[in-house]
Amino acid sequence: MGRGKIEIKRIENPTNRQVTYSKRRAGITKKARELAVLCDAQVSLIMFSTTGKLSEYCSPSTSPKEIYDRYQRVSDTNLWDTHYERMQSELSSLKEENNRLQKLIRQKMGEELNELRWKDLRDLEQNLEEWVKRIRDKKNQLLTNQTDTCRKRINKLEAENNTIRLQMEAEICNYSHICSRKTAKTFVLGGFHQRT
Repeated sequence: MGRGKIEIKRIENPTNRQVTYSKRRAGITKKARELAVLCDAQVSLIMFSTTGKLSEYCSPSTSPKEIYDRYQRVSDTNLWDTHYERMQSELSSLKEENNRLQKLIRQKMGEELNELRWKDLRDLEQNLEEWVKRIRDKKNQLLTNQTDTCRKRINKLEAENNTIRLQMEAEICNYSHICSRKTAKTFVLGGFHQRT
């Protein structure tokens, strides 16, 4: 008994869809290879899975480029024209945008102002004032941060200086106390200036 016909429609279950794709991809590639060998046909097959993975087959006697070139000649279509035109259009729009931005930069630098209307000049002036204010705010913030850092460093150095001064005073006081004891001991011995 033969297999029953299945209804040709999209398989909803992604796992079943992937399994079917893999099996049928292998089957159609096998058929393309058989067609190329049995009939000496030039065959090119390109497939992309839903994940974007490329599968391809091309007859051993030719290359994909030869097949595409031959297809273009026979069908009188150019596969690359639309792509080229789209790229040219995109390049043109990018050039226009680049020119517009360069002109805007020059105007902000004070050049090419003759073409601007009064409103445009006023807007440019307001933008410049706002930018200057931002720059000044940033500069003041940096100065404040540097001042705070320097103040902290000065306070730390002053604290270290005070600690060292107190240690020196304590050592001097300790030394003078030792010296006064020795002097007093010398006098007690009755005029002999011996030091012990």
